[in-house]
Amino acid sequence: MLDIKMLREDPQYVAEQLKRRKFEFDVDQFQQLDQTRKEAQTRTEALQAERNAKSKEIGQAKAQGKDVQAVIQQMSVVNDKLKKNEVLLADVQQQLQDILYQLPNLLDASVPNGLDEANNVEVSRWGEPSEFDFEAQDHVALGEKRGWMDFKTAAKISGSRFVVLRGPLARMQRALIDFMLDIHTKEHGYTEVYVPNLVNSDSLFGTGQLPKFAEDQFRVMGEQDLWLIPTAEVPVTNFMRGEVVSGKELPLKFVAHTPCFRSEAGSYGKDTRGMIRQHQFEKVEMVQIVKPEESFDALEVIRSNAETILQRLGIAYRVVVLCAGDTGFCSAKTYDLEVWLPGQKKYREISSCSNLVDFQARRMDAKYRDADGHLQYVHTLNGSGLAVGRTLIAVMENYQDAEGHIHVPEALQPYMGGVKVL
Repeated sequence: MLDIKMLREDPQYVAEQLKRRKFEFDVDQFQQLDQTRKEAQTRTEALQAERNAKSKEIGQAKAQGKDVQAVIQQMSVVNDKLKKNEVLLADVQQQLQDILYQLPNLLDASVPNGLDEANNVEVSRWGEPSEFDFEAQDHVALGEKRGWMDFKTAAKISGSRFVVLRGPLARMQRALIDFMLDIHTKEHGYTEVYVPNLVNSDSLFGTGQLPKFAEDQFRVMGEQDLWLIPTAEVPVTNFMRGEVVSGKELPLKFVAHTPCFRSEAGSYGKDTRGMIRQHQFEKVEMVQIVKPEESFDALEVIRSNAETILQRLGIAYRVVVLCAGDTGFCSAKTYDLEVWLPGQKKYREISSCSNLVDFQARRMDAKYRDADGHLQYVHTLNGSGLAVGRTLIAVMENYQDAEGHIHVPEALQPYMGGVKVL
C-alpha cells in the first residue's frame, strides 16, 4: 500500500510513476474525494464538540433545576446532523481506501521501461545450455515412459493441471527440497520454519493478494475464513503483521517449504503440457525482513542465494530484471532466474526475487523501532529458492541420455542414497 501522505502531497508524481506500469491514477477523483473527506471530517468534529457542549449544558441546567427541554431538542438536531456526517465520512473514507488498495507499488528507478516480458532485460548468464548428439526429450516424455509421471491419474482424481509422481521422481522431488533447505539454512543463514497451508483473508490482504487478485486464489468452503496459500511468502511475511520489533533484531531471514496452490486464472491455453504450470506445486521460499536502507542489498543477496542452488546442480540459467509492465503488483523491483530446458529449447522462469520495500509493511502495519526510538515501516523481500517442480523438470531434461535415463547431479546424490542414474 502506498503512503497516503505522499498521495496527498504530490499526487501528480504518483500518477507519473504509475504510468510506467501503464496504470492510470485518476488524480482529480482522488483529490475531490479527499476534499470531501476533509470537509466531512471538519463538520463531524465540530458537531461532536457542539454535542459535548450541549450535553454539559444539560447537566448543569438539571443541577440548577432548570427546564432542559429546549436544549434536549437542540441536541437531538445536532445528533441527527452528526449521524449523517459520520455516515458520509465513513463512506468517503472507504472509497479512498478502495482506491489505495488498487494502486500498485512504485517502481524503483533502476527498473527498465517496457510493456511485457518481451522487454525484460538480461543482466547475466551462468553455464552453457546443454547440447546433445540426440534429440532431447521434454520432461513429459521422459517421465511418462516409465510411469513415474502420471497426468492421467491426476486428472481422474483432481482435474487438469495436476500430476502424480511415482518412484524415483517422487524421491528426487523430496531430495531437491532437502537439498535446497540445507543450503539455505546451513550456508545462507536462514531459519527454517513450518507454516500453515491455510491462511485467513487478513493474511492475503497483508501481502497484497486481496482484494485485487481474489480470482487467482483457492478459497475453502465452510464457516471459517480460510484460503489455500499461493506461496509461503504469505504466512511467513505475515509473521510481522501488527508487530513492532527492535532494529537490533533485523534482518530476519526465514525459509520454508510448502505446497503452493494457484487457480491460474487467465492462463487458459498456456503451458497445458506437463508440469510447468500447475494448480498445486512445491516451492522453497526465502523471506527477509530488513531495514529500509538495507533492502536493495538484501535483494542482491536473495538473488545470489537462489542462483547458488542452480550452480550446485550444474544447470545453465540466466537472470533478467523485469521491466515496468511485467513487474508484479507489490514489487518495486524483481529479478527472474530462468533455467535452460533443452526439451523446450528455451529458458523458463524458475525463481522470482522481489523487493517490496514498505508496500506490504504498510498493509500489515509492520514496524521496527530505530536507534533513536522512532517507529519505521520495515521492508519485505521474498524469493523462490527454488520452485521445486520446475527444478525437477530442469534436472530431468538437462541430465538425460540417449536411452532416456536421467542422471542424478553430483550434489544431489547424497540426498538420493547414492543413486547416480534413474
